Amino acid sequence: MNPNKALWEKGDFTRIAATMRDSGRELVDSLGIGPGVHVLDLGCGDGTTALPAAELGAHVLGVDIAENLVAAGNARAAAAGLGNLRFEQGDASNLEGLADASFDLVVSIFGAMFAPRPHDVAREMVRVTRPGGRIVMGNWIPGDPTLVAQILKISAAYAPPPPEGFISPVTWGVPANVHERCGAAGIAADRIECAPTTYVFRHPGPPAELLDIFRHYYGPTMNAYAAAEADGRAEALHAELSALFAAQNQGDAASTLIPATFLKVTVQKP
Repeated sequence: MNPNKALWEKGDFTRIAATMRDSGRELVDSLGIGPGVHVLDLGCGDGTTALPAAELGAHVLGVDIAENLVAAGNARAAAAGLGNLRFEQGDASNLEGLADASFDLVVSIFGAMFAPRPHDVAREMVRVTRPGGRIVMGNWIPGDPTLVAQILKISAAYAPPPPEGFISPVTWGVPANVHERCGAAGIAADRIECAPTTYVFRHPGPPAELLDIFRHYYGPTMNAYAAAEADGRAEALHAELSALFAAQNQGDAASTLIPATFLKVTVQKP
């Protein structure tokens, strides 16, 4: 199986996505989406940004590598009565079946950054965007002190070494890399904007409960715990992550509100 597909089908990202709904909606509201706009949500999960975009009247296609998330997204669309929203399985590195210049807006919030072959991802996003259209990415930033970058950093220290040729997903959070990859896909530097932005995780319980959700349902964290258990370091990993979640929480003792910084990338296709 495709290792990326296996990673995201291993857990149940819908459980993480439930803590991200409000920020997803706020982000979509900032994009100026209206009726009739054709949107591709790449690495869409179960629709944290796709569903609010469709509610604004856009024609939305969600594409994700994980079949369980595609099924969950289609169930959410049906339950909401959104005939203008559908989900299908696909690989951001190779969007075969999607025509050139077919979308006004390509959105990928913490999605396409995890696909292998980042230059292919950039090329495909540019290819399917119509002239005059936009690409908007949200990418976690390497070394950032906030939640998700630290989860990924800590998890990597306990997980087995990556395979030869592996390119870290968080390299998409470096503006120079964004410019180089999009530049290779034909986008001039003055058409690329990168700005640190905040996303908020909300959970109606203490931080330890949110960590438990990540432990049991988020692929990278699940892999780290499995590896740590195998070599007798599970307690150390759990202690590190528990301290991180507690320190980052801005809610009260009974609720969790944790802001996380990401790089918002906006590309204008000529």
